[in-house]
Amino acid sequence: MNFRHIPAYQRTIVVACITSIFTLTALAQTPAAPATPTTPAAATSKGTPAAAAPVNAGPYVPSPETAVAELLKLANIGPNDVVIDLGSGDGRIVLTAAKVYGARGFGVEIQENLVKLSNEAAKKEGLAERVKFINQDLFKTDISSATVLTMYLLPDTVNMLSPKLQKELKPGTRILSHDYPLAGWQEEMYRQFDLEEKVQISGVKTTIVYLYIVPARVGGQWNARVSNTVLKESLRLELRQEFQKISGIARIGAREVPLEELKLRGTELTFRIPVERSRSLNFRGEVNGVNIEGMVELSGARTPWSAALVK
Repeated sequence: MNFRHIPAYQRTIVVACITSIFTLTALAQTPAAPATPTTPAAATSKGTPAAAAPVNAGPYVPSPETAVAELLKLANIGPNDVVIDLGSGDGRIVLTAAKVYGARGFGVEIQENLVKLSNEAAKKEGLAERVKFINQDLFKTDISSATVLTMYLLPDTVNMLSPKLQKELKPGTRILSHDYPLAGWQEEMYRQFDLEEKVQISGVKTTIVYLYIVPARVGGQWNARVSNTVLKESLRLELRQEFQKISGIARIGAREVPLEELKLRGTELTFRIPVERSRSLNFRGEVNGVNIEGMVELSGARTPWSAALVK
Protein backbone atom coordinates (compact mmCIF):
# COMPACT_ATOMS: atom_id res chain seq x y z
CA MET A 1 0.00 0.00 0.00
CA ASN A 2 1.36 3.48 -0.94
CA PHE A 3 0.77 5.70 2.13
CA ARG A 4 1.93 8.88 0.36
CA HIS A 5 -1.38 9.15 -1.52
CA ILE A 6 -3.54 8.79 1.63
CA PRO A 7 -4.52 11.84 3.69
CA ALA A 8 -2.85 12.10 7.10
CA TYR A 9 -6.00 11.42 9.16
CA GLN A 10 -6.72 8.27 7.09
CA ARG A 11 -3.12 7.09 7.50
CA THR A 12 -3.59 7.24 11.30
CA ILE A 13 -6.69 5.05 11.06
CA VAL A 14 -4.94 2.52 8.80
CA VAL A 15 -1.94 2.25 11.16
CA ALA A 16 -4.27 1.75 14.15
CA CYS A 17 -6.13 -1.04 12.34
CA ILE A 18 -2.90 -2.82 11.37
CA THR A 19 -1.63 -2.55 14.97
CA SER A 20 -4.88 -4.09 16.25
CA ILE A 21 -4.59 -6.96 13.79
CA PHE A 22 -1.04 -7.76 14.92
CA THR A 23 -2.08 -7.57 18.59
CA LEU A 24 -4.99 -9.98 18.07
CA THR A 25 -2.73 -12.35 16.11
CA ALA A 26 -0.17 -12.38 18.96
CA LEU A 27 -2.87 -13.10 21.52
CA ALA A 28 -4.10 -16.00 19.42
CA GLN A 29 -0.64 -17.59 19.71
CA THR A 30 -0.90 -17.81 23.52
CA PRO A 31 -1.65 -21.40 24.62
CA ALA A 32 -4.81 -21.88 26.60
CA ALA A 33 -4.58 -24.05 29.69
CA PRO A 34 -7.40 -26.23 30.92
CA ALA A 35 -8.65 -25.54 34.37
CA THR A 36 -11.50 -25.68 36.72
CA PRO A 37 -13.41 -22.48 37.43
CA THR A 38 -14.09 -22.76 41.13
CA THR A 39 -17.34 -22.51 43.02
CA PRO A 40 -17.64 -21.71 46.74
CA ALA A 41 -20.67 -23.98 47.15
CA ALA A 42 -18.54 -27.13 47.04
CA ALA A 43 -16.00 -26.22 49.72
CA THR A 44 -14.89 -29.17 51.87
CA SER A 45 -11.62 -28.17 53.55
CA LYS A 46 -11.84 -28.37 57.31
CA GLY A 47 -12.91 -25.10 58.91
CA THR A 48 -12.47 -23.04 55.74
CA PRO A 49 -15.36 -20.72 54.87
CA ALA A 50 -16.59 -20.58 51.29
CA ALA A 51 -15.16 -17.79 49.15
CA ALA A 52 -17.32 -14.78 48.39
CA ALA A 53 -16.93 -15.29 44.64
CA PRO A 54 -15.62 -18.12 42.48
CA VAL A 55 -12.18 -17.88 40.90
CA ASN A 56 -12.11 -18.48 37.16
CA ALA A 57 -9.28 -20.94 36.73
CA GLY A 58 -9.68 -21.03 32.94
CA PRO A 59 -11.42 -22.93 30.14
CA TYR A 60 -11.50 -26.70 29.76
CA VAL A 61 -8.74 -27.78 27.39
CA PRO A 62 -7.85 -31.51 27.45
CA SER A 63 -4.24 -32.66 27.76
CA PRO A 64 -3.10 -34.63 24.70
CA GLU A 65 -2.72 -38.36 25.42
CA THR A 66 1.02 -38.18 24.66
CA ALA A 67 1.44 -35.39 27.22
CA VAL A 68 -0.47 -37.46 29.80
CA ALA A 69 1.85 -40.43 29.21
CA GLU A 70 4.97 -38.26 29.58
CA LEU A 71 3.61 -36.56 32.69
CA LEU A 72 2.86 -39.86 34.45
CA LYS A 73 6.21 -41.29 33.41
CA LEU A 74 8.04 -38.27 34.83
CA ALA A 75 6.12 -38.69 38.11
CA ASN A 76 7.36 -42.29 38.41
CA ILE A 77 3.91 -43.38 39.57
CA GLY A 78 3.38 -46.75 41.25
CA PRO A 79 0.54 -48.76 42.80
CA ASN A 80 1.04 -47.12 46.22
CA ASP A 81 0.49 -43.61 44.91
CA VAL A 82 -2.54 -41.39 45.41
CA VAL A 83 -2.98 -39.11 42.41
CA ILE A 84 -5.03 -35.92 42.64
CA ASP A 85 -5.72 -33.95 39.46
CA LEU A 86 -6.88 -30.35 39.86
CA GLY A 87 -9.05 -29.43 36.91
CA SER A 88 -9.49 -33.05 35.83
CA GLY A 89 -11.62 -32.45 32.72
CA ASP A 90 -12.60 -35.80 31.22
CA GLY A 91 -10.55 -37.64 33.87
CA ARG A 92 -7.87 -39.00 31.56
CA ILE A 93 -4.91 -38.38 33.90
CA VAL A 94 -6.37 -40.12 36.95
CA LEU A 95 -7.91 -42.89 34.84
CA THR A 96 -4.59 -43.59 33.09
CA ALA A 97 -2.70 -43.54 36.39
CA ALA A 98 -5.07 -46.18 37.76
CA LYS A 99 -5.31 -48.32 34.63
CA VAL A 100 -1.62 -48.34 33.66
CA TYR A 101 0.16 -47.93 37.00
CA GLY A 102 -2.36 -49.28 39.52
CA ALA A 103 -2.57 -45.99 41.43
CA ARG A 104 -5.57 -44.61 43.31
CA GLY A 105 -6.87 -41.04 43.41
CA PHE A 106 -9.49 -38.51 42.41
CA GLY A 107 -10.06 -35.59 40.08
CA VAL A 108 -11.60 -32.22 40.86
CA GLU A 109 -13.68 -30.57 38.14
CA ILE A 110 -16.26 -27.77 38.08
CA GLN A 111 -18.20 -28.87 35.00
CA GLU A 112 -20.79 -31.38 36.15
CA ASN A 113 -21.09 -33.02 32.74
CA LEU A 114 -17.36 -33.80 32.73
CA VAL A 115 -17.53 -35.17 36.28
CA LYS A 116 -20.39 -37.44 35.23
CA LEU A 117 -18.52 -38.52 32.10
CA SER A 118 -15.37 -39.30 34.11
CA ASN A 119 -17.18 -41.35 36.75
CA GLU A 120 -19.00 -43.29 34.03
CA ALA A 121 -15.66 -44.02 32.35
CA ALA A 122 -14.25 -45.24 35.68
CA LYS A 123 -17.16 -47.67 36.09
CA LYS A 124 -16.92 -48.86 32.50
CA GLU A 125 -13.20 -49.61 32.85
CA GLY A 126 -13.60 -51.29 36.25
CA LEU A 127 -11.71 -48.55 38.11
CA ALA A 128 -14.52 -47.08 40.23
CA GLU A 129 -13.17 -48.65 43.43
CA ARG A 130 -9.85 -46.87 42.99
CA VAL A 131 -10.75 -43.51 41.44
CA LYS A 132 -13.54 -40.96 41.60
CA PHE A 133 -14.31 -37.50 40.27
CA ILE A 134 -15.96 -34.72 42.21
CA ASN A 135 -17.65 -31.44 41.33
CA GLN A 136 -15.86 -29.12 43.71
CA ASP A 137 -13.87 -25.92 44.29
CA LEU A 138 -10.23 -26.86 43.79
CA PHE A 139 -9.11 -24.11 46.19
CA LYS A 140 -11.24 -25.65 48.96
CA THR A 141 -10.44 -29.29 48.27
CA ASP A 142 -8.46 -31.25 50.85
CA ILE A 143 -5.36 -32.39 48.92
CA SER A 144 -3.35 -33.69 51.89
CA SER A 145 -3.71 -37.35 50.85
CA ALA A 146 -1.86 -36.84 47.55
CA THR A 147 1.51 -38.39 46.85
CA VAL A 148 1.27 -37.05 43.30
CA LEU A 149 -0.61 -33.88 42.32
CA THR A 150 -1.16 -32.87 38.71
CA MET A 151 -2.53 -29.69 37.16
CA TYR A 152 -3.00 -28.04 33.78
CA LEU A 153 -4.20 -24.59 34.78
CA LEU A 154 -3.70 -20.97 33.81
CA PRO A 155 -0.47 -19.36 35.13
CA ASP A 156 -2.25 -17.09 37.64
CA THR A 157 -4.22 -20.02 39.02
CA VAL A 158 -1.09 -22.16 39.35
CA ASN A 159 0.60 -19.46 41.42
CA MET A 160 -2.52 -18.74 43.49
CA LEU A 161 -2.38 -22.40 44.53
CA SER A 162 1.25 -22.21 45.67
CA PRO A 163 0.56 -21.40 49.38
CA LYS A 164 -2.02 -24.19 49.53
CA LEU A 165 0.43 -26.70 48.04
CA GLN A 166 3.12 -25.73 50.54
CA LYS A 167 0.72 -25.89 53.49
CA GLU A 168 -1.24 -29.07 52.73
CA LEU A 169 1.00 -31.44 50.79
CA LYS A 170 3.25 -33.85 52.64
CA PRO A 171 7.03 -33.62 52.19
CA GLY A 172 8.07 -35.78 49.25
CA THR A 173 4.83 -35.22 47.31
CA ARG A 174 5.46 -34.86 43.58
CA ILE A 175 3.78 -31.97 41.79
CA LEU A 176 3.48 -31.94 38.00
CA SER A 177 2.41 -28.82 36.17
CA HIS A 178 1.65 -28.89 32.45
CA ASP A 179 3.08 -25.89 30.54
CA TYR A 180 3.15 -23.38 33.39
CA PRO A 181 5.78 -23.30 36.19
CA LEU A 182 5.27 -22.54 39.87
CA ALA A 183 6.83 -19.12 40.54
CA GLY A 184 9.37 -19.26 43.37
CA TRP A 185 9.77 -23.04 43.18
CA GLN A 186 12.85 -24.81 41.83
CA GLU A 187 11.81 -27.66 39.58
CA GLU A 188 13.39 -31.07 40.13
CA MET A 189 13.38 -31.51 36.37
CA TYR A 190 11.31 -30.71 33.31
CA ARG A 191 10.67 -32.14 29.88
CA GLN A 192 9.99 -30.13 26.75
CA PHE A 193 8.74 -31.58 23.49
CA ASP A 194 6.57 -30.73 20.50
CA LEU A 195 3.16 -32.28 19.87
CA GLU A 196 1.37 -31.73 16.58
CA GLU A 197 -1.91 -32.79 18.18
CA LYS A 198 -1.64 -29.89 20.62
CA VAL A 199 -2.03 -27.34 17.83
CA GLN A 200 -5.72 -28.30 17.59
CA ILE A 201 -6.08 -27.75 21.34
CA SER A 202 -4.07 -24.64 22.20
CA GLY A 203 -2.64 -23.34 18.93
CA VAL A 204 1.00 -24.24 19.67
CA LYS A 205 3.10 -27.41 19.49
CA THR A 206 5.41 -26.76 22.43
CA THR A 207 4.66 -28.74 25.58
CA ILE A 208 6.52 -28.48 28.89
CA VAL A 209 5.97 -30.69 31.94
CA TYR A 210 7.50 -29.47 35.22
CA LEU A 211 8.23 -31.78 38.18
CA TYR A 212 8.50 -30.36 41.71
CA ILE A 213 9.00 -32.18 45.00
CA VAL A 214 7.63 -30.74 48.25
CA PRO A 215 10.58 -30.33 50.65
CA ALA A 216 10.69 -31.53 54.24
CA ARG A 217 11.04 -28.91 56.96
CA VAL A 218 14.60 -29.16 58.27
CA GLY A 219 15.39 -25.66 59.55
CA GLY A 220 16.65 -25.67 63.14
CA GLN A 221 19.22 -27.35 65.39
CA TRP A 222 19.66 -31.12 65.31
CA ASN A 223 21.57 -33.30 67.76
CA ALA A 224 23.18 -36.05 65.71
CA ARG A 225 24.29 -39.49 66.85
CA VAL A 226 27.18 -41.10 65.03
CA SER A 227 29.26 -44.18 65.86
CA ASN A 228 32.47 -43.52 67.81
CA THR A 229 34.33 -45.34 65.07
CA VAL A 230 33.32 -42.54 62.71
CA LEU A 231 33.42 -39.48 64.96
CA LYS A 232 34.48 -39.36 68.59
CA GLU A 233 33.23 -35.83 69.31
CA SER A 234 29.66 -34.62 69.67
CA LEU A 235 27.91 -33.48 66.49
CA ARG A 236 25.23 -30.82 66.14
CA LEU A 237 23.75 -29.64 62.85
CA GLU A 238 22.45 -26.09 62.46
CA LEU A 239 20.32 -25.80 59.33
CA ARG A 240 18.76 -22.70 57.80
CA GLN A 241 15.91 -23.15 55.35
CA GLU A 242 13.98 -20.93 52.95
CA PHE A 243 11.50 -23.38 51.49
CA GLN A 244 13.61 -25.39 49.03
CA LYS A 245 16.91 -23.63 49.77
CA ILE A 246 19.01 -24.80 52.71
CA SER A 247 22.41 -23.98 54.18
CA GLY A 248 24.11 -24.80 57.44
CA ILE A 249 27.05 -25.68 59.61
CA ALA A 250 28.14 -28.61 61.77
CA ARG A 251 29.44 -28.14 65.30
CA ILE A 252 31.90 -30.92 66.01
CA GLY A 253 32.84 -30.55 69.66
CA ALA A 254 34.00 -26.92 69.86
CA ARG A 255 34.74 -26.66 66.13
CA GLU A 256 32.47 -25.09 63.54
CA VAL A 257 32.59 -26.70 60.10
CA PRO A 258 30.55 -25.64 57.03
CA LEU A 259 28.32 -28.29 55.51
CA GLU A 260 29.30 -29.00 51.93
CA GLU A 261 27.16 -30.26 49.04
CA LEU A 262 24.05 -29.79 51.18
CA LYS A 263 20.93 -30.89 49.30
CA LEU A 264 17.30 -31.54 50.17
CA ARG A 265 15.19 -33.54 47.75
CA GLY A 266 11.77 -34.05 49.25
CA THR A 267 12.53 -35.96 52.43
CA GLU A 268 16.07 -36.98 51.44
CA LEU A 269 18.87 -34.94 53.01
CA THR A 270 22.49 -35.27 51.89
CA PHE A 271 25.63 -33.37 52.88
CA ARG A 272 29.36 -33.72 53.40
CA ILE A 273 31.55 -32.82 56.39
CA PRO A 274 35.31 -32.60 55.80
CA VAL A 275 37.14 -34.08 58.80
CA GLU A 276 40.68 -34.26 57.45
CA ARG A 277 42.46 -33.01 54.36
CA SER A 278 41.75 -36.09 52.31
CA ARG A 279 38.75 -37.52 54.17
CA SER A 280 35.11 -36.51 54.45
CA LEU A 281 32.00 -37.86 56.11
CA ASN A 282 29.23 -38.30 53.53
CA PHE A 283 25.78 -38.24 55.11
CA ARG A 284 22.50 -39.40 53.62
CA GLY A 285 19.32 -39.40 55.68
CA GLU A 286 15.53 -39.60 55.48
CA VAL A 287 13.66 -36.82 57.27
CA ASN A 288 10.60 -37.95 59.20
CA GLY A 289 9.17 -35.03 61.13
CA VAL A 290 11.55 -34.25 64.00
CA ASN A 291 13.85 -37.19 63.29
CA ILE A 292 16.40 -38.08 60.63
CA GLU A 293 17.78 -41.56 60.05
CA GLY A 294 20.28 -42.73 57.48
CA MET A 295 23.80 -43.84 56.71
CA VAL A 296 27.14 -42.07 56.87
CA GLU A 297 30.08 -43.15 54.73
CA LEU A 298 33.77 -42.77 55.56
CA SER A 299 36.49 -44.24 53.36
CA GLY A 300 34.03 -46.66 51.79
CA ALA A 301 32.64 -47.95 55.12
CA ARG A 302 28.99 -47.17 55.90
CA THR A 303 27.42 -46.94 59.37
CA PRO A 304 24.01 -45.74 60.63
CA TRP A 305 23.44 -42.23 61.92
CA SER A 306 20.43 -40.35 63.26
CA ALA A 307 19.44 -36.91 64.45
CA ALA A 308 16.69 -35.36 66.57
CA LEU A 309 15.39 -31.80 66.26
CA VAL A 310 16.23 -29.73 69.32
CA LYS A 311 14.67 -26.41 68.28
